[in-house]
Amino acid sequence: MTFEQILDTLKNKKYYPVYFLTGEEPYFIDELCRYFEQEVVPDDEKDFNLHVIYGKDADAGMVLDFAKQFPVMAERQTVIVKEAQEMKNLEELQPYLENPVGTTVLVLCYKYRKLDKRKLFAKAIEKKGIVFESQKIYENRIPGWIRGYVKEKGYDIQPKAAMMLTEFLGTDLTRIVNEVGKLLINIPRGGVIDDTLVTRHVGIHKDFNVFELQRALGNREVFRANQIIAYFASNPKENPLAKVLSILYPFFLKVMIYHQLKDKSRSAAASALSVNPYFLQDYLTASQNYNPSQIARIISCFREYDMKSKGVDNISTNDGELMKEMVFKILH
Repeated sequence: MTFEQILDTLKNKKYYPVYFLTGEEPYFIDELCRYFEQEVVPDDEKDFNLHVIYGKDADAGMVLDFAKQFPVMAERQTVIVKEAQEMKNLEELQPYLENPVGTTVLVLCYKYRKLDKRKLFAKAIEKKGIVFESQKIYENRIPGWIRGYVKEKGYDIQPKAAMMLTEFLGTDLTRIVNEVGKLLINIPRGGVIDDTLVTRHVGIHKDFNVFELQRALGNREVFRANQIIAYFASNPKENPLAKVLSILYPFFLKVMIYHQLKDKSRSAAASALSVNPYFLQDYLTASQNYNPSQIARIISCFREYDMKSKGVDNISTNDGELMKEMVFKILH
C-alpha cells in the first residue's frame, strides 16, 4: 500500500494486525506512526490500550508480552515499536507474525533501512499485515510534492516559492513541512504562499540566493551574477559550493536537452525537461545565450570545480574563491 492508501484505510477504521513501516525516508514513517499513536486508540482508552516501546530499550520478548495481551474493555489495542531497527533480536517476532493476535495492532517502525523481502520474516508480515516502504523523493520532484502538500492543507503556493523552498531546504521533508507550517500561519485560509513570504520567514535572502544566481547566469547578467557570488563568498556556510552546484548543474543539463528537442512547444518542452511550464522561459533564455558547445564547456566546468571543492588539484583555495572562478569561466 502507498502512504495515502494506508491513511485512508485507517481513517475508515480498517486495521491490519501488523504494520511494518520501513525505508530511507523517515517523514512518511513518522506521520503514520503519529496517526497510530494519536488517532487509532480513543483518548480515554490510551492508558490501557496504547503501548509505545523504543527499540533500543526493548527486545522481542517485551514486544510479545504487550502484543499478546488483550485490550482492556475495548475492541483492540495498539502496540508501537519506534526505532525498531535498533532491536537486536527483531526477527524472533516471526512466530508471532505468522499468527498475530487479532485484537492487537502491532506497528514496527524500521527507519533508514529496507526490509529484505526474501526472508521468511518479511513473508510472514506480508501474509498477515502491511509492509510499507518509505522511499526518498528525488529533488526534482520536491517542488511538486510541496505544492500537493500545501493544497491538501487548503492553501496554494506559487511555483517560484516551491522552488525556493526546495533550493533552501533540499529533500528533508520533515524540515520542509515544519517551514511550510510557519508560512501558513501568516496567511489566511485558502491564501497563497509566494516568494516574498518565503524570503521573509524562511531565512532565504530575497536577492542573493541560488535561484537568483541561476537566473542571472541564464540571462548572462554579468554584474548581477558577480554580486550574488560575492555575497555567497562572504557567507560560505549558508551557500557552500556543493549546494550551488546541485542547483546549477541540472539547470544547464536541461538547457542542453532543450537545445536537442525537435518539438520545442511549451507543453512538449516542459514535459521533456520535467519542469513546470512556469519556468520554461528560463531555459529558453539560457539556450539563446549559450550554444550547445558552450553548455558542454559549462557542464565540464561544474565537474572540475566539484572535484576542486573536494581537494583534487586544490590545496588551499576555499569555496568562495572557487565559486568566483567558476562563475567567471561560465560567463566568459
